[in-house]
Amino acid sequence: MTTETGSSSPSEHSSLGAGVAATVHRTVAPSSSADVDRALEAIFMVADEPQSLVSLATALGRPVAVVRQGVERLVEDYDGRASGSVRRGFELREVAGGWRLYVRGEHDPLVRDFVMTQNPSRLSQAALETLAVIAYKQPISRGAVASIRAVNVDSVVRTLLSRGLITEVSTQAETGAILYGTTDMLLTQLGLNSLDELPKISPLLADGSEGFDDLQGVR
Repeated sequence: MTTETGSSSPSEHSSLGAGVAATVHRTVAPSSSADVDRALEAIFMVADEPQSLVSLATALGRPVAVVRQGVERLVEDYDGRASGSVRRGFELREVAGGWRLYVRGEHDPLVRDFVMTQNPSRLSQAALETLAVIAYKQPISRGAVASIRAVNVDSVVRTLLSRGLITEVSTQAETGAILYGTTDMLLTQLGLNSLDELPKISPLLADGSEGFDDLQGVR
């Protein structure tokens, strides 16, 4: 689950990433409406990317129409519009061609402050390197960051989101991938007024032509 600005709320579950629903192992397809709703909710709780109706239907072994109805029921339930339900602190939102859980905007400051108090430790070297890639190449997708670093960066990106150092800024038109950028909090912690003040690092790279000094997006 993420905050309004894209920060990931802490979870003890392993995030399954993009396309999570398409690869979920299932033994028996949910039959009743309540079973469908519970199965969908379980997937949304661990997914860190929007899930399409088709991928959800594949995971549940149910028709897309049935899954769509289940999603609509969850939306009404979380919004407090279903009979006997109350408005939750999170919402199910349609973004980038799929559905994903988000903390409601009015609770975003509270959640961010809570996460910050739960994460007082210093960033790891892997997190610092990933943050540098995002800072110099933003807006950039998680896959592009992983390609540059040649390692999986899912957990590191979640850490940076939870610290409020990066946020979701847009989605890639061609693929629907979420694009990340840095936040004002990072500038504050670095003592900078803008990203233009970031030091040149190309001279420190083995191949200075990689273009890390060419900021591509938000300033």
